[in-house]
Amino acid sequence: MGQPFKPLPVKLVVGLISGELSVFEKTKDLLSEKFGKVDFISPVFDFDQTDYYEKEMGKGLKRVFLTFERLIGAEQLVIIKHFTNKMEEMLRQDTHHRSVNIDPGYISLSKLVLATTKSFVHRIYCKDGIFEEITLLFKDRTFMPGPLTYPDYRSLTHITMFNDIRNKYYEHIKKTYGLSQLYRCV
Repeated sequence: MGQPFKPLPVKLVVGLISGELSVFEKTKDLLSEKFGKVDFISPVFDFDQTDYYEKEMGKGLKRVFLTFERLIGAEQLVIIKHFTNKMEEMLRQDTHHRSVNIDPGYISLSKLVLATTKSFVHRIYCKDGIFEEITLLFKDRTFMPGPLTYPDYRSLTHITMFNDIRNKYYEHIKKTYGLSQLYRCV
């Protein structure tokens, strides 16, 4: 029989979508007040593989990813999703138009997990109206998408970026916790 154990802390990743580049900076500043120092900011990507947010947020949307120096417990993702939902409301342009979409998740040694309020076949209900999905899994030294992974997360550019983030996370964990803990959690 397996024995329960506390998993290693994980790397908080936040994806931002907006049509206004100035909103990224404001959102980053608010997130860093809550989660600490930002240690990675991605290039600005075109968010053009779906028109899902266009009705609410307009055309010409862009995406940026952030990560934070301070690691979190994976169980905190539900609380973080509620916090980012409140931030979206606070930053809302008006009652019908969000200025930013904030998608929190985390990278562990074996996966990239995203939080959402939407249920679907590949999402597990956690609590308080929040679901989580394994968006990418780490196998054979790289992240791999699943059959329902969002199109932009499938791109080689994004997978390469998430591999780089995972490598930095791996080095942080190895330095802080040692190799014996790494092998227990992969």
